[in-house]
Amino acid sequence: MQIFLQLADVPSDFGPSIATIGNFDGVHCGHQWVIAEVVAQARSLGIRSIAITFDPHPARVIRPESTQPLITPLPQKLQLLAETGVDAVLVIPFTNELSRMTARTFATEVLEHTLHVTQLHEGENFRFGYQAEAGVESLEALGRELGFGVRVYAPRHLRGETISSSRVRQMIAEGDMNHVRALLGRSFAICSTPASGRGYGTRYTVPTINLAPYTELLPANGVYITTLTVGAGASSETFDAVTNIGNRPTFGADSFTVESHLLNFHTIELNEDTPLTLTFLRRLRAEMRWPNPEALKEQIGRDVAKAKRYFNICRAVGSKLHSARP
Repeated sequence: MQIFLQLADVPSDFGPSIATIGNFDGVHCGHQWVIAEVVAQARSLGIRSIAITFDPHPARVIRPESTQPLITPLPQKLQLLAETGVDAVLVIPFTNELSRMTARTFATEVLEHTLHVTQLHEGENFRFGYQAEAGVESLEALGRELGFGVRVYAPRHLRGETISSSRVRQMIAEGDMNHVRALLGRSFAICSTPASGRGYGTRYTVPTINLAPYTELLPANGVYITTLTVGAGASSETFDAVTNIGNRPTFGADSFTVESHLLNFHTIELNEDTPLTLTFLRRLRAEMRWPNPEALKEQIGRDVAKAKRYFNICRAVGSKLHSARP
């Protein structure tokens, strides 16, 4: 997948193309559905498919006082978009100047002159231009004038509810990982590095890893069954884990941590720059204050036992499915 980080990066001979525009926060099932249609249509016509997004999120420029954390920061969003099969992504830097651009100017300069768009695919609630002046009807009128078609999609639903980034964000904030997995089409994960000052060396021998401070969206405080992938690419390794998100109230310390205990741990190579991917599978319980460290230790033992049963069941089911394939 080609990535263009500004309009000037797009080659002059790019296109014709079929495009979709959005923030794509979470790259949830609704986003994936529209992008799959864009990709399929472009391939059938032998032209390029492209997703257009913005960085930072427009809300962080227009309403900085009410900015919400992201489900997927830009690097993770680009990785997920690459997995859709789209040919290219244009990341437009969102500035105050861009926020004042009219819908007509955006359609002319970006869609017509830069990307040579022949079709634009958007949800029915799509709005763009200065102060969100234009909706899909205005977009269709601009398309007729500038020479591109517009395909409008009704919201995607799952079990009677609309799939949206706001709904995904709400479910993550509540710690409902099963619901989140259904809306995203995958388990929710965050990417980080080990916390600094924790004594990480070349050889790491302790089965607990704390993540560096993470400023985007995290699940509700509590204890989760997770996996932790250490490293990246072919050299990475994934461990079963139990992760605590919270302030360690039993010890009286108001020190927020995301702390993962690795269940199948062995000595690994680790330093403060090692990429970590923490994937949330199931919430075990809320954060609690225990009367003493011994009681907490007993509860951790119960949490670990539940997590091991969970992984054993998952692997048994996966093994049966694999053996049943022709």
